[in-house]
Order: sequence, then C-alpha cells, then structure tokens
Amino acid sequence: MIPRAPRAPRAPGTPRAPRTPGAAARPAAPRAGNLPTGTGQAPCHHGEILQGVFLDGAGRRCAGLVTLPMAGPGSSAAFVRRAGAPPGTLTVAPADRTKAARAAALAVTECARRTGQPPCGGELRLSGAIPVGLGMGSSSSDVIAAVRAVADSYGLRLEPSTVAALAVRAELASDPLMLSGRPVLFAQREGRVLEDLGPALPPLVVVGCALGGGAPVDTLSLPVPDVADVDESDVRACERLRALLRRAVATGSTELLGAVATASARRGQQVLGHPEFDALAAIARRVGAVGVQIAHSGAVAGVLFDPAAPGLRRRVGGCLHALAAHGIPATRTFTTFTGTGSTPPKEIPDHGPAHHGVDRPARPDTPRRPARLPAL
Repeated sequence: MIPRAPRAPRAPGTPRAPRTPGAAARPAAPRAGNLPTGTGQAPCHHGEILQGVFLDGAGRRCAGLVTLPMAGPGSSAAFVRRAGAPPGTLTVAPADRTKAARAAALAVTECARRTGQPPCGGELRLSGAIPVGLGMGSSSSDVIAAVRAVADSYGLRLEPSTVAALAVRAELASDPLMLSGRPVLFAQREGRVLEDLGPALPPLVVVGCALGGGAPVDTLSLPVPDVADVDESDVRACERLRALLRRAVATGSTELLGAVATASARRGQQVLGHPEFDALAAIARRVGAVGVQIAHSGAVAGVLFDPAAPGLRRRVGGCLHALAAHGIPATRTFTTFTGTGSTPPKEIPDHGPAHHGVDRPARPDTPRRPARLPAL
C-alpha cells in the first residue's frame, strides 16, 4: 500500500476554514484507492396529487402519477470503482439497500459502455433521512442518487430518461424524482413521461400529517392490479381528473388543484382504507382549505391551502389544532412556491414535535431499527 503523505501542519494562530452555512452533509466517502469518488443526490416528495390508470398518446393504458414536490430530506450517495474488480462485485452500505445496489450495477454497465471502459466492481455508500413506508419516495431517492453517483465517477451526467429507465429496472417502479420537481404525469412502471403539465403547480401551503399514527405502509404488500383489468369507468374518471389538473396548472388555480387531489385521495382509500381519512377531509372543509392529498402507497398526507386566502395564519392554526384533537400527528408545513418549476419548494418552520429522529422501520430492503416518526 502506498504510504499516505503527511499532512502539512497548520501555522500557529491560523483559524480553521469555516464550514459553509447551510451546506448539505455528504455521505462518508468509501475507500477511493486510485479512482475518483463520484457523488449524487436526489430529493423526496410528499405523496401524490393524482394517481391512477391513464391513456398514453397511442391510447394504451398505463399506471401513472403526479407527485407533490417538497423541500426536505433527500438521499446522498458516494461511489468509487474498484479497478480490476469483476463486474457485479459491488458492496453497499447500509448493506440492506439492495435496490440501490442493483441500480448502481446497472449504471456501471451503462457508463462503462458509454466511455468504452470495461465494467468493474465498486463500493456504494448511501445516507439520508427520508422516512420509509410513508410514501415519500425513499427507495426511488436512494436509487436515483446511486445512479447519479456512478455516472459522476465516470465523469458523466446521464439524461433523466436514462436515469428513469435504470431506476425502473432496479426497483420495478420509480417516482419521477429525476425530473427536478416539474409537474408531470409519470408512468412509474415504465419510467416515462405521459404528459408534461407545465412549469409548476399552482402555489400551495401544505400542512403535512401522518395517518395511521405514522406507522409505515409495506408497499410490497399492496395489491398491484393489472391495468388491463381496471374497469373502463375508472379509466374515464382518471382521465377526467387529468384534464382538470391540466387546467389547474394552466390557469394557476389552487382551488381546482385541491379538488383533483381530494378526489384522487378519496379514490385511493379503496386500497388504503385510512380510518382517519373522513376526519381529515372534514377538517379541511371546516378550516377553509382547498383540499387534501395523500401518498397512495404510504401514510403521509397533507391539508392544502391557497396562500392568497384571507386569514391564512388563522386557518393553518385551526388546522393544526383540529389535527391534534383527532390524534393525527402534524409533521411539517411547507409551500410549493417554485416560480420556475425548478426551484425547490420552501419550508415553513416546524410546528411541532412529531416526526423527530430518523429511522427506517423493519421490512424488506430496510434496516431493522426501531420505528419512530422521523423529521419530514
């Protein structure tokens, strides 16, 4: 092993370089050997605005969704290639992140092909604080961060369509977190955009909460119906909601967006059956919110407000009080103000003790640690 060169001593009285305020912490880099470490990041989301079965441009049925972007926790990845190591000999930490490991191996093959280099093994390290099982895209975020880190180690930046294709191959379905928060109707099982809805969603103030006491939902146990078996009336209903959402984005109508989200959330209860859903919808009506949204594969939910509504602070305060009275833990209040569609949503300061601590509850592909409500 080549000995490490000694570090030059710091001159007496010389201050240490200050850390940049607000800089995101990077994951600890794996052993680098003689190859550079690539890094990658990916955001999370706050569940769905719309989800169902839709028609693509050729009239073919596709499962699709529109997610609600949020500022907050994301996944970070660091990857280093091991020169000469056989392809597929890839280690990952935490060791249970098998979907991200598969994505990294697929990305190595793709990047090696593009650069004309032989594929090899490597080391992947992931970090992040996205809660698992609440429907915030934790596995997609891990997978996308891993793909980006591998590409970075080869000096490449893969186009979103390629990242999406690799993500779907790695985990069978992926959230559209590779698209920088732009509102799209995304075919999650195919990794393609069915419709670009516009530059940004209408502005919202979202009071986040967790149904079921924040208990994680094992998405692997949820039924995945074949789109061919979905009733034609359900497809028509989804297409009507799609048309309304298109109009909401085009006109900037927060009220119409809330109506679409509420209708989609109510349809989702046919599968999820959250016992608090009716109470949540009633709270939204009582405090003058425009609607509610939920994760269709988790427990996270939100009460949606028009930021231009009179008495907004009073409405939000009344919502928080009502959620507490019904035993529904509030998480974080944030906005979706984006301006261009590429700037992350803004967070309003935390308003309660719910969701403190980080941890991923036990289930396949997650570490076995005590389940608590993490900070969203």
